[in-house]
Amino acid sequence: MSTVVAKIGTSSITDDSGLLQIDAIESLCAQVAAARQAGHGVVVVTSGAIAAGLPLLGLGDQRPKDALTLQAVSAVGQSQLMAAYGESLGRHDLLPGQVLLAPLDFMVRTQYLKARQTLLRLLELGVVPVVNENDAVADDEIRFGDNDRLAALVAHLVDAEVLVLLTDTDGVLTADPRLDESASLITEIIEVDHALEQVAGGAGTTRGSGGMASKLAAAKLAAWTGVRTVIASSQRPGVLADAIDGAPEVGTVVRPHDRRLPARKLWIAFAVGSAGRIIIDEGAERAVRTGTASLLAAGVVAVEGAFAAMEPVEVVGPSGVVAKGLVTQDADAIRVVAGRRSSEIEAGLDACVIHLDDLVVVPS
Repeated sequence: MSTVVAKIGTSSITDDSGLLQIDAIESLCAQVAAARQAGHGVVVVTSGAIAAGLPLLGLGDQRPKDALTLQAVSAVGQSQLMAAYGESLGRHDLLPGQVLLAPLDFMVRTQYLKARQTLLRLLELGVVPVVNENDAVADDEIRFGDNDRLAALVAHLVDAEVLVLLTDTDGVLTADPRLDESASLITEIIEVDHALEQVAGGAGTTRGSGGMASKLAAAKLAAWTGVRTVIASSQRPGVLADAIDGAPEVGTVVRPHDRRLPARKLWIAFAVGSAGRIIIDEGAERAVRTGTASLLAAGVVAVEGAFAAMEPVEVVGPSGVVAKGLVTQDADAIRVVAGRRSSEIEAGLDACVIHLDDLVVVPS
C-alpha cells in the first residue's frame, strides 16, 4: 500500500470571516475516500484550527498577535475542525484519528519513533490520521511556523510516495497573479532555487500563516527525502487522484532528489532556525563540502550570535551558507578556540566545533 500525505491550507477550508467551509472539507474527504478505495493510505495535514476558533470567540477574522491568545483560539477551533472531519469522513465509513504534533516530536529520536509508530498503526487499522500542529501548547520559540513544513516532515515520517499541498492557486506561478495578469503556471520544478523562492513571496492570506514561499520550502524539504510534491488547487475536481497518478498539468510538480538525507540531518537542515553563525575560511569550506569531515576550530574565522551547546547554527564560508549543524559547545567557548589547531588548544576545550554526525551540507 502506497502512502499519500495531503495538506490543505486555512484559506482553502475557511471563508473570509474564518468560518469553516464544510463543503470544502467534504470534498477533500470524498477524495480521500476514493484514494483509499484505490489502495492508498492517506494522511491528512490540516490547517484551520485558529481560523475556525476566531469567530466562535467573537474575535473577527484578524489573526491575533500574541501567542497566548493564539493558543486559546486554537484549542477552541481544533474541536470544531475535528468534528467537521469526523462527520465528513463518516459519510464514507471512515474514521479520523487526531494527531497533534510539535517540533520536539521530530527533534527527539524517541518521540520521533513514537510519532511514526502511531501514524503507521493508524494507517494499518484503516484510520485516516488528521494531523495538525499542537498550537494550543506550542512554545512560541519552537514551532513549525506553518503546516506546509509539518506536512513535509510527516511525509518523511510515514515514508510517503507523494506529498500534495492543496492551496487556493493552481500551483507555483511565474509571478504574483494579483500583480501580474500574465503570470503562468510552472508545471515542473527540478530544483527549488533562489530565483523561485523570490518569486514565491510571502504569506497569501491574513487567516493563514503560510503562502507559496512556505510551500516551496516544504517541497524542497520533501525532495531531499525522496518524496514527490504536487502543489495544486484544492478547487480542481479530482485533484488528489490526479496528483497521485501524476496527471499532466495537475499543478506544480517538484521532483525528488536521488540522494536522501537521514531524518536527523533533514531536521537540522530544514526544520529548525539558526541560533547564530560560524564564519569559516576557504580550506574549512572545502573540507565541510566533502560531507565527510567535522568542522574543526582551526577553520573558524568568527562567531556571530549567542548560542548554547547543541543549538543549530549556520556555517558560512567565502561562497555563502555552506552547512548547518549543532555545535558541540557554546558561542563563547568557540570564540576562545577559533583559528587554533588541536595541538594549540588547552585541555578541557574542544577542537571539534560541529561533529560530522550533526553537520549537514545545505542543499543549494
